[in-house]
Amino acid sequence: MPAMRSHSVIAPALRRGLVVMVLLLGGVLAAPAEDKDANAWFREGVQLFFAAKPAESLAAFDRVVALAPANAPDLWQRGLVLYYAGKFAEGRTQFELHQTVNPNDVENAAWHFLCVAKADGVEAARKALIPISGDARVPMAQVHALFAGTGSEEAVLKATVDAGNQRDHLCYAHLYLGLYHEALGHADQAKDHLLKAATDFRMEHYMGRTAQVHVTLRGWGP
Repeated sequence: MPAMRSHSVIAPALRRGLVVMVLLLGGVLAAPAEDKDANAWFREGVQLFFAAKPAESLAAFDRVVALAPANAPDLWQRGLVLYYAGKFAEGRTQFELHQTVNPNDVENAAWHFLCVAKADGVEAARKALIPISGDARVPMAQVHALFAGTGSEEAVLKATVDAGNQRDHLCYAHLYLGLYHEALGHADQAKDHLLKAATDFRMEHYMGRTAQVHVTLRGWGP
């Protein structure tokens, strides 16, 4: 989710496309809780998420919100954690809040859909799907159409064929295909796609790591 407010305290670390290994250097922060600022809690929230500890990650992100409430709309990362913590209504609210600062991101609409689907069902999620225009990333237009019920799995994969950075595009494609099938209750298809995103087309950016977290939390790892 690339659009961020430049005045955000934590904005430099928020961009989804950035390689995130820098956040892992040095392990989990050891500073006493009272000495941590919003940036430190943000980094800890990310580290704990990548360690597949959503409850602990959520506690860290909640400290970010408490210390820097003006930055709450930017925290799509907190929305992902809420999804994996099973707090789907709160996740929906976080993604709706993020929409106010990042209105052209298909991924935000997709995660919003996933939270609504878990809480209220797929038809409710389709009715509440956030309309998006202007996200030119491959294969986001096709992902949005799929979630809307007007596209297809084939179209999502076809969009990656002639594009550059195909491995990266396939990581995203299989991530969102897997998440979509999970929302529909198609367990086998979800597992197949998410394993491809996490292993066959493994990437170390934020959403590539999210696929790996998903596989770990679902117990699909080796």
